[in-house]
Amino acid sequence: MAEQGINKRKTEHIRLCLTDQVEGVNKSTGLEGISFIHNALPEINFSNIKINTSFLQKEVNAPFLVSSMTGGSELATEINHNLAIAAEERGWAIALGSTRALLESDKHQDSFLIRKQAPNVPLIANLGAVQLNYGYGPEHAQRIVDLTEADALYLHLNTLQEVIQDEGDLNFDNLLPKIEEVCNKLDVPVGVKEVGFGIDGTVARKLHDVGVSFIDVAGAGGTSWSQVEKLRSQDPLRKAAAEAFNSWGIPTKDCIVSVRNELENVPLVASGGMKTGLDAAKAITIGADIIGFARSLLQAATDSVEEVVKVMEQIEFELKITMFGIGAKDLSELKNTNRVTVMGRSLLDRED
Repeated sequence: MAEQGINKRKTEHIRLCLTDQVEGVNKSTGLEGISFIHNALPEINFSNIKINTSFLQKEVNAPFLVSSMTGGSELATEINHNLAIAAEERGWAIALGSTRALLESDKHQDSFLIRKQAPNVPLIANLGAVQLNYGYGPEHAQRIVDLTEADALYLHLNTLQEVIQDEGDLNFDNLLPKIEEVCNKLDVPVGVKEVGFGIDGTVARKLHDVGVSFIDVAGAGGTSWSQVEKLRSQDPLRKAAAEAFNSWGIPTKDCIVSVRNELENVPLVASGGMKTGLDAAKAITIGADIIGFARSLLQAATDSVEEVVKVMEQIEFELKITMFGIGAKDLSELKNTNRVTVMGRSLLDRED
């Protein structure tokens, strides 16, 4: 039987991300403006470089997160299970796609129930914040956490996606106090993420002040969900309007800098257009703690666990090469390195 409603939409999202041009036009992450200053004498043994850290009170082998992508369809089940097994093997955190389908449809619930495949790594469930204006509340959020056995919950913000989506929910009015209520009543940390258009420091401060524990900036430079919804839309008005916004969003680099300038100590996830371990190193240098990868892993996840692991290993190797190239033996030294140039300005002479 053909999938319908929310399950059908999830399948369409995956297929479009795999086969079509869904990145923003003339929009980059901004990370190309950052470069490292090669250290010809690093004085470290490559084999001793450490990239382990902690996230959501759990140890992880690398500062990496399988970002929220999908769930709620037959295709999503295979993808999420492959991602979960690979995340457990490599010691990466993993986040689910929007789990509203888990409560609204009996189909493919196992696409969200991946704790058996990833028993030890941080697992983040996910719900659209706008649903708090459509009958959802803390009890639904807690139900999602309980069903998925998650360590935390993302509330995602996706205004531009919703307004282009034919079935979009557009009432984002007065969400902040409802987000606060979820933060106060849930028994796990609540994080907030965008979906590819970015969170700046001002918004991050408002969220943190009402109890949000961590921020995922999900900046521009990767998948544009207005582009994805444009490809799905049957509405000529929405399809035409989407073209005017194909370069919308805050570049990921600018999000990281803005949020870190406003909130010095909040755990900060950098996602949005991340493709390599070198990208990850740049983001960590300017303030990120955890780096989220999504579409970089998606194609591999449609093939096998082994293919996902290969991509993860390459990203980890690239991060270590970067650290070797500047003489940073661990993530603390990477965060504090002065062997970096930002927008042409060398930081070699800054105080240690």
